[in-house]
Amino acid sequence: MKTFARVLFVIFIFASTGCAAAGGESAPAAPIFTQPAPPTFIPALPSIPESRRLTLEFPSKMRAGVEGDVIRLTLEVDDLGNITPTAQIEGNTVVGDTIQIPDLYETHNVTAEARLDLAGMQVQPAEAIYEPLKRGQSATFYWSIHPQTPGTYRGTVWLHLNFSEKITGEQSRIAISAQMVQIKAVDFFGLSVTVARASGVVGSVVGGVIGFPFLEDILKFFFKRRRARHR
Repeated sequence: MKTFARVLFVIFIFASTGCAAAGGESAPAAPIFTQPAPPTFIPALPSIPESRRLTLEFPSKMRAGVEGDVIRLTLEVDDLGNITPTAQIEGNTVVGDTIQIPDLYETHNVTAEARLDLAGMQVQPAEAIYEPLKRGQSATFYWSIHPQTPGTYRGTVWLHLNFSEKITGEQSRIAISAQMVQIKAVDFFGLSVTVARASGVVGSVVGGVIGFPFLEDILKFFFKRRRARHR
């Protein structure tokens, strides 16, 4: 009996040791695979916009029906700072301002678009004008104007920038400025245009008669005949 008890005791010890060993082992953890986060694309926007000088010059007064004039809009790099612009033509009104535009010349084709809306007056060109814009280069727009009748004419000079992405061709457009113009068309020497033109015709006729050959001799002949009748 003692021998059988010892055998059972040994079997119990081995069984306990095997269970403990089996319970102490841990299965290897399965590997964890993580996908990398997709890259974030941040558009390369300019940190410092380009500073430009916008100058508008137009006549404040002009004669109706007998003369024309020019309106000029210039977009140039503001290298000299906020200096008051001067008129190219004496007596014209000049309006100047400093503006900030996006510096996208590396990635986009930039085009400046200008248009003059001036109702009641002949304007050439009547449609929008387009000028390519490069970094450091200026763009100038001209309009020829001609009022037919006296009066006060008011209008607007519009300026937009058009951007075309060089790779994708994506188009965008932003408004830069809308400047008001006011022009007074006056009569010729205080007369209406019709009267002024009629006066010019009459003056031409009178001048032609006075310059007619032998006019002095003809007048002397008529005066002599008149005197002879009264004697």
